[in-house]
Amino acid sequence: MTKRIKSKHKVDRRLGANIWGRPKSPFNSRAYGPGQHGQRSSAKPSDYKVQLQAKQKLKNYYGNLNERQFRNLYREADRRRGNTGENLVGLLESRLDAVIYRAKFATTVFQARQLINHGHVKVNGKRVNISSFKLNDKDEVEIKESSKQLTYVLASTQLKERDVPEYIVADHKKMTAKLARVPKFDEIPYPAIMEPNLVVEYYSR
Repeated sequence: MTKRIKSKHKVDRRLGANIWGRPKSPFNSRAYGPGQHGQRSSAKPSDYKVQLQAKQKLKNYYGNLNERQFRNLYREADRRRGNTGENLVGLLESRLDAVIYRAKFATTVFQARQLINHGHVKVNGKRVNISSFKLNDKDEVEIKESSKQLTYVLASTQLKERDVPEYIVADHKKMTAKLARVPKFDEIPYPAIMEPNLVVEYYSR
């Protein structure tokens, strides 16, 4: 599991966006970088910086994947037919931790990863503790029977802040979910502007 050392609040402000859509993010009231020099105006960012920030936003949104993991996902997306940016976000949304989060069994991707790592999740009846496990449309995800009454899981399913997207089939009574299909980029409910095309440009340099 990737450990986050830096504050999520600072990540928002450094990247110039409330990337997780949290109502208490300080970026909502202080839309500038952290630190004593955060408010200083700067010159127009270079193309490289714009591409790097786009990559960092997408990478951080999915639980701050390490660079090796993210680059490998890009390489797989690039090998596939079709638009590389679309392929990349499709691969990210097919991860087990992303599906647990989208199905509202966890309030954040970080919490979803913890749920998986602690052995509370099954895929097709078998316990899976690997957050990056890739799902297809035939796989059924289930919260383990003894974990279905976990307070934070039940609380997450009741959240009104976000809905389960159409490409996820979730049953909150049975605590099961399926990835109905790999989503297109414009179907994914990102709370901040994501630009996978710039991520492709970054890695294509």
